[in-house]
Amino acid sequence: MAEKPGTKILLYDTTLRDGTQGEGISLSVEDKVKIALALDRLGVRYIEGGWPGSNPKDEEFFVRARSLRFKNARMSAFGSTRRKDVTAHADPNLAAIVRVKTPVACIFGKSWDLHVTHALRATPEENLKMIGDSVRFLKSKGKEVVYDAEHFFDGYRSNAEYALSSLKAALEAGADNLTLCDTNGGALPHDIAEIVLDVRRHLPKAKLGIHCHNDSDAAVANSLEAVRQGVVLVQGTINGIGERCGNANLISIIPGIMKKLGQPCLTDNQLSTLTETSRYVTEVANQVPHDSQPYVGNSAFAHKGGVHVAAMARHSGTYEHLTPEIVGNKRRVLVSELAGRSNMILKAREFKVDLEKHPEAVDKIIHQVKALENQGYHFEGAEASFYLLVMRLVHPFKPFFDLKGFRVIVEEDKTSGGLVAEATLKVVVDGKTEHRVAEGSGPIDALDQALRRALEKFYPNLKTMRLMDFKVRVINATAGTAAKVRVFANSRDHAEEWGTVGVSGNIIEASWQALRDAVEYKLLKDSQRKIRKP
Repeated sequence: MAEKPGTKILLYDTTLRDGTQGEGISLSVEDKVKIALALDRLGVRYIEGGWPGSNPKDEEFFVRARSLRFKNARMSAFGSTRRKDVTAHADPNLAAIVRVKTPVACIFGKSWDLHVTHALRATPEENLKMIGDSVRFLKSKGKEVVYDAEHFFDGYRSNAEYALSSLKAALEAGADNLTLCDTNGGALPHDIAEIVLDVRRHLPKAKLGIHCHNDSDAAVANSLEAVRQGVVLVQGTINGIGERCGNANLISIIPGIMKKLGQPCLTDNQLSTLTETSRYVTEVANQVPHDSQPYVGNSAFAHKGGVHVAAMARHSGTYEHLTPEIVGNKRRVLVSELAGRSNMILKAREFKVDLEKHPEAVDKIIHQVKALENQGYHFEGAEASFYLLVMRLVHPFKPFFDLKGFRVIVEEDKTSGGLVAEATLKVVVDGKTEHRVAEGSGPIDALDQALRRALEKFYPNLKTMRLMDFKVRVINATAGTAAKVRVFANSRDHAEEWGTVGVSGNIIEASWQALRDAVEYKLLKDSQRKIRKP
């Protein structure tokens, strides 16, 4: 019963509406505009912008959206069927959908008799009229109409005949697509398969869609199974954001449709922007990236075990189900105490260092990495520190500066009552001593400012570098205040982003190690790019 291979699956994105119902998600109008443009670049067919009339923000967004020039997407407005005792022409919700002038309307209606009786307090016949009247009204206004059959799978299990009659009411009124919703997220793939097949038997001419929630951690699998059984439209959100446990994650569904089921939904070029889109939406929504997210996560193609990496060196298919570049991601070889020779060789190759030409250095690098990790260092996410370790052994370079000493003071400001941090630092560059003092919002910031002031005279390109993230973790917490700490620093400039690490029983010393490596990496890479000192 599945659609023939080659049938294009339409993507309906509801990040800007259903996604914003997720806990901790709050998008400004400007955020919604940015995400809408990113979705269009990705190539989705429909962008659900919100529920007009429900709040001023969505109203403003739809006004802004009319001036956007989409190349791929059509804007959709969301709402419900008419109210029980109001005609479609007089219903304010339907009027709001018409007012925002989107080419597409998506309305939901009740397919579960439990909801008809208890939520709407309507008769089954009255609910069917509400569905039909609403669809006919929107079609009379020239809209493409997607009908969301809310709670369809629960409704079907409760009363299949009535659930099907709700779909027939929408179809006979002219709905362009009937989307079956697993609103409570309780279905499993075999449920989806059986019910979608039965719907297709009863409504063979209807174009079906699927809308799943992730309460059973099966939303992606359920959506893919629905496609396998013949639906032609898939609803979801970027990164699976949404109410409760989230919506079906389009970021995982898209490559599943294209590369697992062999059905088109984007072009290959669009698919290669998947990782970029995922991370961009994460940034705009002010969310923490999920490193283990399939396909696009930072760890999705990360290999750590020496046996795995050795096999990967011979054939990438040994431990990868898909080439990472297909979705715009990249393979990462991790360095740790579990690493073998292959890890070191492949990791160094990422930095254009051929360790196979320096076999004597490989064992030294392995020994140093294992010894440092035993002390608490962690080179995953601190690849710049690993690079410096390799370069000092393979291609020794003259240090860009020598530290003679630093001092950090934190004291109470008697005037403001707050704390003030001050760092004093002395370094030597090409035989010249620089002694600098700087204040900061904290001791690490003060130390960073002092180091920059000391070095920018010699290396003005440091002005392009900035600290992006700074994390501190206690390694041996049972030692109490004598515990060691591990500091990760993430920095970037116009060309790249890099991470460094420091470990010490003193948080200032650990921070200094991470800052020092960050600056040294920047200066070394710039020298390799032939950026001259003044």
